[in-house]
Amino acid sequence: MEAQYICRHHKHPTSENQCSSSVVKHINAPIDIVWSLVRRFDQPQKYKPFVSRCTVHGDLKIGSVREVNVKSGLPATTSTERLELLDDQEHILGVKFVGGDHRLKNYSSIVTVHPEIIDGRPGTLVIESFVVDIPEGNTQDETCYFVNALINCNLKSLADISERMAMQGLRSFQSI
Repeated sequence: MEAQYICRHHKHPTSENQCSSSVVKHINAPIDIVWSLVRRFDQPQKYKPFVSRCTVHGDLKIGSVREVNVKSGLPATTSTERLELLDDQEHILGVKFVGGDHRLKNYSSIVTVHPEIIDGRPGTLVIESFVVDIPEGNTQDETCYFVNALINCNLKSLADISERMAMQGLRSFQSI
């Protein structure tokens, strides 16, 4: 199924000076919990550990812009990002970087969230893909490695938080 989802939602056309990749994460939590975090364009700091603050300008809809402050330790301080796609039925979020103090020029990402069964329990398959310009002085491999590492960190945090929320809900349900 992963390959089908990637072919359907995560094929980014690239030019000569760009790279693209996909990262897959299986999460031991139901899709409604995972999607409730992913879909929050206005609160990426809920699961993205490198985001310290986020401010959305205007209503939360396609075309909305957010200003993200990045925690120290990364080669960035701010990012201006536009909501390109938000589909609550298909569980798809698309974001494009439109400015900021970072090296990820023409960065665009798609996150899709899919239900699956893991060890007999409801789980979630999350796929995040991106396309970005290769910064001057970097190779395609270096750029993809860096962005994949950031995404892996974000998805690990998403899994940790979602799984903790699922366990707390499960314990609450069992105590009734």
